[in-house]
Amino acid sequence: MRFDFPTIMVALVALSGVVWLIDAMLFAPKRKSALADEHSDDEINAHDFADPSMPKLVEYARSFFPVFLIVLLLRSFLFEPFRIPSGSMMPTLLIGDFILVNKFQYGIRLPVTDYKLISIGTPERGDVVVFRFPKDPSIPFIKRIVGLPGDRIEYRRKTLYVNGQEAVQTPIGAYVGQGSGSKFTGAVELTEDLIGKDHAMMVSPRMLLAREGSWDVPEGHYFVLGDNRDNSEDSRYWNFVPDENLIGRAFYIWLSWDWGHGPKWKRMGDSIN
Repeated sequence: MRFDFPTIMVALVALSGVVWLIDAMLFAPKRKSALADEHSDDEINAHDFADPSMPKLVEYARSFFPVFLIVLLLRSFLFEPFRIPSGSMMPTLLIGDFILVNKFQYGIRLPVTDYKLISIGTPERGDVVVFRFPKDPSIPFIKRIVGLPGDRIEYRRKTLYVNGQEAVQTPIGAYVGQGSGSKFTGAVELTEDLIGKDHAMMVSPRMLLAREGSWDVPEGHYFVLGDNRDNSEDSRYWNFVPDENLIGRAFYIWLSWDWGHGPKWKRMGDSIN
């Protein structure tokens, strides 16, 4: 079992709930009975919502249980925040972007076990997705889906082919990076037509060698690439992302703060395409 935030939240919900439940069933009635022997009915009613003899542990459990539960439900079934730590998805996502991920678009999954309860939709080619790294599921990765189950993917001479069709690249110009991304200044920024869905990407002319090959995407798996093609560890290196590893689709930048370089105000509130 993974030891990550959902696991911790499930444990906290269970622990606080059990403490509160055991007290409510076994010990609270005894305290109320003892209180009845010492006070009148009116005095007892006044103490119903403020039991002076309630143990601190129970008081904390009762107070924090709804908070833990709400956080667990929101992060497990609706939206989850992530921070972009690297430049592998530049220029779409920059180092320091804080994003929101839609966790119900591809189906409702149980926390920790990731068992899919309800299948709502399936990923589309071009979606930017967060997933658990197949080689180490404790690490979240973010990439763009370029290959769906059954697709034939080829990558050669820094050009992507999907089922034999070239993903046409249109140059925009030289990329000028800022802050932590300044090291990528000089890369060529392009728009790539991912078979009907355009998105920004870039390649580095200084890197002559790129991982090339062809792959057949098996059922229940996806082929993903970083938009910063020459600076991304993706499916070209470790193959496919299983469907059960998907966390959700990245759709919104709610904050952008590059440590040591300050905030990027204009990026806040941008959608992710």
